Amino acid sequence: MAKKSATEKNKRRRKMVDKFAEKRAALKAAAKDETLTLEERFTARLKLAELPRNSSKTRIRNRCEVSGRPRGFYRKLKMSRVALRELGAKGLVPGLVKSSW
Repeated sequence: MAKKSATEKNKRRRKMVDKFAEKRAALKAAAKDETLTLEERFTARLKLAELPRNSSKTRIRNRCEVSGRPRGFYRKLKMSRVALRELGAKGLVPGLVKSSW
């Protein structure tokens, strides 16, 4: 089980990404726009740098919904391999059959 502080920090980051998504996208588009002057593009970059770092989408860590584990994460199921195995053994994951040979 992951530390509660780590999972809560990640939740705050997700909220912040949602909050600043439109503003960040507009500034990125302005910074890449070749039709604008060099000064306007530079000011867009400066404003982008002033935004909180945690508002960047790359700061989000994929964590298991069940245990909070950051590694061995399956995106489709939003859980780690360990949690998937445990729930699958209990028969709680539909369509998952234990393999043995």
